Amino acid sequence: MDTDRAVTELLAGRRPPGLYRWPVAGTADTTAALSRAAGEGVRAFHLDGARIAGKDGLLRACADAFDLPEWFGANWDALEDSLTDLSWAPSRRGYLVVYDGWERLADADEGSFRTVLDVFAEAVASWRDTATPMSVLLPAELDGTPVPAGLPVLE
Repeated sequence: MDTDRAVTELLAGRRPPGLYRWPVAGTADTTAALSRAAGEGVRAFHLDGARIAGKDGLLRACADAFDLPEWFGANWDALEDSLTDLSWAPSRRGYLVVYDGWERLADADEGSFRTVLDVFAEAVASWRDTATPMSVLLPAELDGTPVPAGLPVLE
C-alpha cells in the first residue's frame, strides 16, 4: 500500500473526493499530506483530536482548525452549515481535512464521533461536484489501530 501515491491521486482529482480511513505509518505521512495539499492549491485543515473527548471540545477544536467565523453557533447544525460554506476560506482547487487523533473521541463519546462523521460526509457531498471538492482523512497507524467501520480506505 502506497499512502503517498493515494493522497497524490486524491489531490490531483484522480480519486473521488470522500471521507476515508487512511492507513499511515506515522505523523510524517500526515504532515507531508498537509504540505502537499497546500502546494497543490488545496486548502488544508488539520484537526488535532488527541485531547478531544466530547462534543463541546470537538466543536471548539473545529472552530479553531477551520478558523470559523464569529457567528459559528457551536452546535452540529452550525458546523455543517460552516463546512458547506467556507466562504471565509477560499480555495483554488479544493479542501482537505485531516482529523488526527479521532480515536480519542470515538472511544470517549461514540455518539458525537458518529455525528461528526455524518457532518463531514454531508460537507464532502456538498462540495463533491464543484471545482473545489472536499475530502476528509482519518489517519490510522498501520500497527493495527482500529479504524471506523463502514468507511472506504484510501490506499
